[in-house]
Amino acid sequence: MFLALKEMKREKLRYGLIISMVVLIAYLIFILTSLAIGLARQNTLTIDSWDVKSVVMNKDSNISLGQSMIVKGQVGKLNSSQAMIGQAPIVAKSKNRDNESAQFFGINKNQYIYKEMKVTKGHKPSKANQIVVDDQFKNDGYKIGDKVTMNSDEDKYEIVGFMHDQKYSVAPVVYGNLNTWRDLKSVNSNIVGSAVVSKHSNPKFNDKYLKSYSKSTFVNKLPGYSAQNSTFGFMIGFLMVISLVVIAVFLYILTMQKLANYAVLRAQGIPSKVLVKATIAQSLIIVVGGLIIGAALTFATASALPVGVPMFFDIPILSAVTVGMILISIVAALIPVRTIVKVDPVTVIGG
Repeated sequence: MFLALKEMKREKLRYGLIISMVVLIAYLIFILTSLAIGLARQNTLTIDSWDVKSVVMNKDSNISLGQSMIVKGQVGKLNSSQAMIGQAPIVAKSKNRDNESAQFFGINKNQYIYKEMKVTKGHKPSKANQIVVDDQFKNDGYKIGDKVTMNSDEDKYEIVGFMHDQKYSVAPVVYGNLNTWRDLKSVNSNIVGSAVVSKHSNPKFNDKYLKSYSKSTFVNKLPGYSAQNSTFGFMIGFLMVISLVVIAVFLYILTMQKLANYAVLRAQGIPSKVLVKATIAQSLIIVVGGLIIGAALTFATASALPVGVPMFFDIPILSAVTVGMILISIVAALIPVRTIVKVDPVTVIGG
């Protein structure tokens, strides 16, 4: 460690440039990871808020809420851990406000989703013409008391409350009752909902046209969810590989430039393991320093970004990425070790 710090203090510009390169790589990895987590959360925030373990839908719906219809009599009476939902994509419109693309969820006020609803401002919908909406509506200028229409329906619905972190498939969620959902879907009263969500795994309903799916199966079938996560995963993985190559190349070049110095130290009786430890320590200092600065830049960037940018800091995942980068630095440092171990003082100094 002493040799590593001594050399870095002497060659400030050279090591400063290397650390800057690591900072840029770490910054890009942290930004992409936070964006990937934020986007993934915006697909499932509403589902997560329901504490869902399973979803029961029409088995011919291809695990899509928009395609699923449950008919009266198929599910019978639901228990306290189950709730009927009706889902429909909508465009909410109000005078002097921008149109808002959203997802409408019809719910039953006697079931657990309504009872556990956490309104941050206003109150829960208690009448047929009342709705509660995600905070994004508030950010876009909507206020409590605004009257909105949805799709081509001419009926007006009053916003009576706002909720935080209610997104489904990246769109803000609007809560109303199931009768409103039937109007939006243009179905008759014989259709009672899109699905039954349950806090327990694999609930049983004695109907051959219904099928229960786990939360993970349902979420992975959300439009674009798996493709989006795979894309970000590959991007982050490639960046990790690139960081390994960059650190290894820089350390190898530095090692070759310092070969004469290593030869002199070996001739003076300095053991190879001391030089190897110094190289690994140097790599760790470079990467840890770059990670700290990169993390600071990431937090500064997040605080400056608009509210609509879906960045989220998942500490366990970001910690895993950080540990991965540190392990990569150790692997990269081992690449020039063979050159250090096999350096011949007579050949190098004599040459």
